[in-house]
Amino acid sequence: MVSRAVPAPLAYVPNALTVVRLALIPIFVALVLGSDSGHSWGAAIVFAGAGITDQVDGWLARRWHVESEFGKIADPLADRLMIDAAVILLVVADRLPVVALLILARDIALLAGYKVFVPRGYDFSVSVLGKLATWILYAAIAFVLATPEGTEWPLWLFWIGLATAVAAGVMYLATAIRDVRSA
Repeated sequence: MVSRAVPAPLAYVPNALTVVRLALIPIFVALVLGSDSGHSWGAAIVFAGAGITDQVDGWLARRWHVESEFGKIADPLADRLMIDAAVILLVVADRLPVVALLILARDIALLAGYKVFVPRGYDFSVSVLGKLATWILYAAIAFVLATPEGTEWPLWLFWIGLATAVAAGVMYLATAIRDVRSA
């Protein structure tokens, strides 16, 4: 086992950032609900802040050798909940097309896959493609929130994020099925 690179109090910082991200979800939802049809600088800033904490907590956990079972579950859960909440709210506000709900379908499929494959020994570690999809979606959604309705370029970025997220979801499930069958 690799020893920690930091003292015990600092070792909890990555998980604390994940908890902060979870706590930001209701604040974000309240800001979007109080916004002008999904256009809100406050919501965009909170959402972007959540995206930044996602990057920082993972980087610190790996750098400091303080990865935890809590972090392996809570970190992607916080991302999924934040992004899913944003997608639902922005679809309802007519800022994202209904097809954006594919993000939720992918997350439900991954959750179901997690429940099926983890007991059989498969480890759903986050892939580079999955991380890239999350980064793109955080950026795209923050830009959708910050720009006035009708601004097209954030939607193009969202489409790239959606395609990347769906590809990552398919890759996760295909790899899980292959690994479980060969085990």
